[in-house]
Amino acid sequence: MCLYDFARFADMSKKKEQESAGAWVLQGVPRDLMRRMKIAAAIEEKTLKQLVFEVCEGYLRDLEKKGILPK
Repeated sequence: MCLYDFARFADMSKKKEQESAGAWVLQGVPRDLMRRMKIAAAIEEKTLKQLVFEVCEGYLRDLEKKGILPK
């Protein structure tokens, strides 16, 4: 695979990743929750996005362990 082909493949892979990702816009988030999440993210040296994903994944894992949510 030449460099041109690799760059083209990487670009195609990135487009597929973007197509499979969704976007959420949340309104009505309590200011105190926003503040605490920002502080927690800063303490753990993560972005707010990383922390939100981590918290959501952990919650879903717990539901799966309890048998409430199918795997």
